[in-house]
Amino acid sequence: MGLFLLKRTLTLIGTLVGASIIVFLVLEILPGNAAQMLMGPDASPEAVAALATKLGLDQPAWTRYWHWIGGLLTGNLGDSYAYSSPVLDLILERLALTMPLALLAMFFTTVIALLVGVTAAARHNKLGDVGLMGMAQVGIAIPNFWFAILLILVFSVKLQWFSAGGFEGWGDGFFSGIKSLLLPALSLAVVQAAILARITRSAVLEVMREDFVRTARAKGVSQRMVLWTHVLRNAMIPVITVMGMQFSELLAGTIVVENVFYLPGLGRLIFQAISNRDLIVVRNCVMLLAAMVVIVNFVVDVLYAVIDPRIKASDI
Repeated sequence: MGLFLLKRTLTLIGTLVGASIIVFLVLEILPGNAAQMLMGPDASPEAVAALATKLGLDQPAWTRYWHWIGGLLTGNLGDSYAYSSPVLDLILERLALTMPLALLAMFFTTVIALLVGVTAAARHNKLGDVGLMGMAQVGIAIPNFWFAILLILVFSVKLQWFSAGGFEGWGDGFFSGIKSLLLPALSLAVVQAAILARITRSAVLEVMREDFVRTARAKGVSQRMVLWTHVLRNAMIPVITVMGMQFSELLAGTIVVENVFYLPGLGRLIFQAISNRDLIVVRNCVMLLAAMVVIVNFVVDVLYAVIDPRIKASDI
């Protein structure tokens, strides 16, 4: 197990280094000038050049890259061009909303998908299976921003159960904050749950054909116990793989949903930073999202070894 974790950790570090180089180079080749954007189109070339020197934009690319990496390792991400405040403080403030939103959406995704997928597999080729998979197909086709607007119209405008947007923070209590995130989380979860439900159904059906399932049934174990205890655990490898990718997609999907619900999260910060050409904020936010994707994949690999010891043994 130690060798398994060492190999996965080295892969994690190498991937993060490669991602940092790609993120830096992609933003470097974008047209435009951050100093010019901040000074405005009527600013003199001398003023623009002075601001570029102050921001360090006149330094060679490789120098700025190493300064950036050093800042990532020490927690000094620099100051935002547009907000004139530390980038780390901006990111941490916005993560206090985006991370709970993504986790809540992942919770809804997992619960809905497992219930629908296992129930459909238990009723294979019956009316319940066809109906649930039909609903899942509709869910896959629904854009999350359209579903977000639909939720606002129904639950905010028509029923007036929830606020149509905005987030007052966690100062009013945990449940008040969660209530503000319910509709955005559901709008993010519906498409992902539909995809994961189909994957779960296929994985459960494949495991149900195994000999140990027939043995458990022959011993008199109830179908519910077989499904949720024996079958589901052995079907979790492809399910966890998709869940890892979906959590990354949920983080990226917050950019759209946070703008629909006017939530001051990381997605909205990225959108505003792109509009203001605040590249130092964009670079660090994109690197954070890339790091989260890599770390989630690392966790998924470790879960493989926990769920199925055969993977651990063969990999070592």
